[in-house]
Amino acid sequence: MDDDKIIEMFFKRDEKALAHTEDKYSLYCRSVAARILNSKEDTDEALNDTWLAAWNAIPPHKPEHLKTFLAKLTRNISLNKVRSDKALKRGSAEVRVVFEEIEEWLTAEDDTECKISEQVTADSINDFLAGISETERNVFVRRYWYMQSISEIAEYHGFSESKVKSMLFRLRKKLYAKMKKEGLI
Repeated sequence: MDDDKIIEMFFKRDEKALAHTEDKYSLYCRSVAARILNSKEDTDEALNDTWLAAWNAIPPHKPEHLKTFLAKLTRNISLNKVRSDKALKRGSAEVRVVFEEIEEWLTAEDDTECKISEQVTADSINDFLAGISETERNVFVRRYWYMQSISEIAEYHGFSESKVKSMLFRLRKKLYAKMKKEGLI
């Protein structure tokens, strides 16, 4: 079924919208959640939470791209599960590694955190991504959005793992410098 029709069903509060959404995007959203959670039970729970979150968000929100909207919901729900103590013990080792790579950025003073808007940070990151090559952007997004392992990224691009590690190190360094210069870190 066409995404516009599914969204229209959400706006009409037709519960069939959930069934169509699950039929069309379950595999995709499951892969997003599974990459982060590494537990079938947590992944199943994240998907159920995603469908509920979509039901509660549409309306009033009308997503421009349903697939992207659902992926973002799934990712945020999954990351929140990882942050909880119970899920952290069972969570994906890859997620912990990714967080460790950028941990110094995440530990800002409370006063600074209050002043920085999420939108300004997102705009800065998007600006950074727009200014790098497509390959670098793809590697960065695969690592820090989809949380793929170094070996998966290397295999996809036909690179050695050391090349991917070096590329990510340089990209993190550039992004860190940019955000520091802009006063975001």
